[in-house]
Amino acid sequence: MPEITMPRLSDTMEDGVISAWLKQVGDRVTRGDVLAEIETDKALMELEAYDDGVLERIIFEAGARVPIGEPIAVVGDGSGTTAHTQIPARAGTSGTSAPQAGTGDGRPGGGADVPAGETGARTKSSPLARKVARELGIDIATVAGTGPHGRVVRRDVEAAGRAGVSEPVVAPAAGESETAAPAGLDADEVALTTIQRISARRLTESKQQAPHIYLTSAIDVTDLLEFRTRLNTTLAETDAGKVSINDLLVKAVAATLRAHPAVNVSFAGDKLWRHRGVHLGIAVATPAGLMVPVIRDADRKSVSEIAAESGDKAARARDRTLGPGEMAGATFTLSNLGMFGIEHFTAVINPPEAAILAVGAITDELRSHGGQVAGRKILRVTMSADHRAIDGAVAAQFLAGLKGRLEQPLRIVV
Repeated sequence: MPEITMPRLSDTMEDGVISAWLKQVGDRVTRGDVLAEIETDKALMELEAYDDGVLERIIFEAGARVPIGEPIAVVGDGSGTTAHTQIPARAGTSGTSAPQAGTGDGRPGGGADVPAGETGARTKSSPLARKVARELGIDIATVAGTGPHGRVVRRDVEAAGRAGVSEPVVAPAAGESETAAPAGLDADEVALTTIQRISARRLTESKQQAPHIYLTSAIDVTDLLEFRTRLNTTLAETDAGKVSINDLLVKAVAATLRAHPAVNVSFAGDKLWRHRGVHLGIAVATPAGLMVPVIRDADRKSVSEIAAESGDKAARARDRTLGPGEMAGATFTLSNLGMFGIEHFTAVINPPEAAILAVGAITDELRSHGGQVAGRKILRVTMSADHRAIDGAVAAQFLAGLKGRLEQPLRIVV
């Protein structure tokens, strides 16, 4: 009988979490049908059937964390279908101490209902809907379901979030993880998402293994802001959409990397990889954690193209609909917290890259300009570099080149 195994859905994936089963035991499936939603370290992905047949067995319940290559279901001719889903106790689950037997109707145990409120009533909901509700801080008992038999599904929770429905989340259901807080600490346990768990491990390794050096540059962006206003006025005449300061930064950083290839590298033990392409990672905050979509060949794209692509990918990163290939292969990352009023910060390098640029907020400061003291718009950027791959002088030259482009903005687009 053909086994469905946990696939490798990203280059850094070691295991995956089964967020929800979309087919039930006994359902007929066709090659390419979506069987389940899998949460990887980068996104929520769809698991497709390999062959035509009948879903005879679900091995791991929703919520289980399963290593890549491990069988999670069986598709056959239907003769092996059983009334109960068998889920072995070896399953590594997320939020449960051990898997439970099936429900008797072909669904994995523990995946259909959760307690709602203090009345003891139960709200039917999918595991993915409950996960999204926890991330958004929504009481799932307040959400109206549009799924089969009134079941609350992901789209219902997201709609509630957009409508502003947000109440204190109910206490964990029986069987969910509820580790006691340290003595004297009144706190609730919040399980890490897969993205947060992988990010924590990778960034800890980065700080431990890569000797970081930090360089900060204060850049006068008064002319850049005026240039952006003129550019957007021109673009409005052609309905080409607007560009942001961040879009101009992406283009400027990409052009500067092309001019300073010694920064566009990765450290690899006794050698360096000098990348031929300039692929910019753009850090995006999402409810599930930090995600980094990639603008490939950013130095070869116009500012308008960068604006359209970055806007689309940032939106899909928040919706968890980016493909793994859209978050792989960055050679340098840009992290902008200026929109939150942060004037200056340092960022951790995202391996295997050798550098990352932290961008702060634009501030009003008095500066000497044209022989007079005048109010100017100042932007501070801080470059974190892996000192094994990039010397301080090389990093400084890169920042000087970036400063020149941003202070003479026509150099960004020519």
